[in-house]
Amino acid sequence: MISCRLSTLLGAKRIKVSDVCRATGIARATVDRYYNDSVNSFDRKVLSSLCDFLQVKPGDLLVLVKQDDLFSMNDEEPED
Repeated sequence: MISCRLSTLLGAKRIKVSDVCRATGIARATVDRYYNDSVNSFDRKVLSSLCDFLQVKPGDLLVLVKQDDLFSMNDEEPED
């Protein structure tokens, strides 16, 4: 599964979603989908604009997360 780290990057750089929209011309609803990691398909133009604005590479914005890692718990059994 591919995960979008826009919220993490914006938080680290202390940038507001509205600033991204204003600077890139990307619609607020689109940025919100990327921010909330609820994108169904990634638009190359949007990705390019976000990467240019944030001065990151696509691999910094999008990461591959194994689904096992999302749901894995500690292998040890809980103690009673």
